[in-house]
Amino acid sequence: MPRITSIEPGFYRIPLPTVLTDSMHGEMRAFELNTVRIHDADGAEGVGYTFTVGRNGAAIDTILARELPEIMDGEEADEIERLWHKAWWALHYGGRGGPTVLALSAFDMALWDLKAKRANLPLWKALGGFDPKVPCYAGGIDLDLPLDSLLRQTDDNLGKGFRAIKMKVGRANLFEDVERVKAMREHLGAGFPLMVDANMKWSVDGAIRAARALLPFDLTWLEEPTIPDDPAGHARIVREGGLPIAAGENLRTLWEFKLYVAGGAVTYPEPDVTNCGGVTPFMKIAHLAEAFNLPVTSHGAHDVTVHLLAACPNRSYLEAHGFGLERYIAEPLKIQDGFALAPDRPGHGIGFDWKGLDKIRA
Repeated sequence: MPRITSIEPGFYRIPLPTVLTDSMHGEMRAFELNTVRIHDADGAEGVGYTFTVGRNGAAIDTILARELPEIMDGEEADEIERLWHKAWWALHYGGRGGPTVLALSAFDMALWDLKAKRANLPLWKALGGFDPKVPCYAGGIDLDLPLDSLLRQTDDNLGKGFRAIKMKVGRANLFEDVERVKAMREHLGAGFPLMVDANMKWSVDGAIRAARALLPFDLTWLEEPTIPDDPAGHARIVREGGLPIAAGENLRTLWEFKLYVAGGAVTYPEPDVTNCGGVTPFMKIAHLAEAFNLPVTSHGAHDVTVHLLAACPNRSYLEAHGFGLERYIAEPLKIQDGFALAPDRPGHGIGFDWKGLDKIRA
């Protein structure tokens, strides 16, 4: 059995080439990257990571540096389920969400990377394997882009191989959202998969009004129409708005997803492996969705999440975001004719440029 011998955190600040905006998070000038490298007694290494949109990275780094090494002292790396629960309950009182669960997500991801590497399997096969070709869409943080720039960005993404597009909504005036979505639909043509993301902008009644106003444009889904703390409100939006609803990037536990899925509050559950607790709960959330005959999508961390959706028979679309991280990865995600391709390299296959990252250490 491979005993854990070291847990090494890293904390970096990745500057963005342009300022990004959405309806609630405001201006984003840099993303924080938290990494963790786990080594076992045989010298093998597993790598995990999480990210923020600019805040709380220092708290995540502290948990990875101070709490988890003590909790995991002398433990066996292969016993992932047990180690997840040990960490969850050890850290539970001080934080069953927030930086705690982001740190746990990175740690769990590293354990799975290590386990798959030891088995000499790509992660998607270690998780059961379904299909390495995963439908993929380009997700833009583009709420304040002028319309001509938004359409140029879309054309750039089409040129990169994407065959589905998501755009931001949630401007001050709903009429502006409707006009921009109308222009995007006309630009893409009928039947082209188009999603919109409100980033929690509206009240429940406001979201229902917006959904009805956007109905004519044949949207694949409306994402995060209101705050994540209101599953009953989401259920109303599903029933009364008329559009499929994607939600989950701001849910932090399997049990929160249970409330949404069992309560009819979501059409496309959308976990993020970097903030839902890691690979272990992500797969449980995907199987929960499958039991309710729902497709599962994803948020963020596409280089890892492609493996997870490649192991899910009910996967829908993988979200692909740039965030600038691809500049520090040896072999970024490959997109081909609308599909993301899960690599066959052992583990998740992400090779970080540690020397390059060291120059932007936070």
